[in-house]
Amino acid sequence: MKSRLLSLIFIFAAFLVACSNEQTFDDFFYAKMEKHKKDFDEEVHYSYTLVHKEENVVEENDAIAIFRENNLQGDQIFIAYFERENGIWKWKNTRGAEWNSFVQWSSMQDVPYIFSGTINDNSISKVLVGKEPAKIVEVDGDKRFWYAISDVKDTEVKRVKKDGTQEVVEEIDENFKGYK
Repeated sequence: MKSRLLSLIFIFAAFLVACSNEQTFDDFFYAKMEKHKKDFDEEVHYSYTLVHKEENVVEENDAIAIFRENNLQGDQIFIAYFERENGIWKWKNTRGAEWNSFVQWSSMQDVPYIFSGTINDNSISKVLVGKEPAKIVEVDGDKRFWYAISDVKDTEVKRVKKDGTQEVVEEIDENFKGYK
């Protein structure tokens, strides 16, 4: 009887240790990014910075990460969506943006539909995706990044200025005159 009880305690302890060794989102993200960093030539001076993360965003066991990346294209910002399946994190989807691009916003083409874009204009106080306000993340100085999760694939995006005026924002800026 005593040996059976000790065996059960040992099995339970082993189970607890195995469960506690589940990879955290932070560990997964940094390991993946360091692996990605090794793919670049030393002359590129590749670097990345995690700007914002959020877990359990759409459902339990998922996450988003917003990160800046200095790569061959220069300074870019990305939003990525992750899911944890059977205790293992999986990178599901990514969208990127540049600070002075003619692309005003973009969205992921798979569920969940994550809309995102950059803001360089201090007069913009909020962004609406459909009727829902997007989350705005301060990045650096006047650089901000916004994102919203929607269950609707095609929806209207509006910027709201501090004075209350609203403007519909097309995915591509038809008035773009080139980079400054």
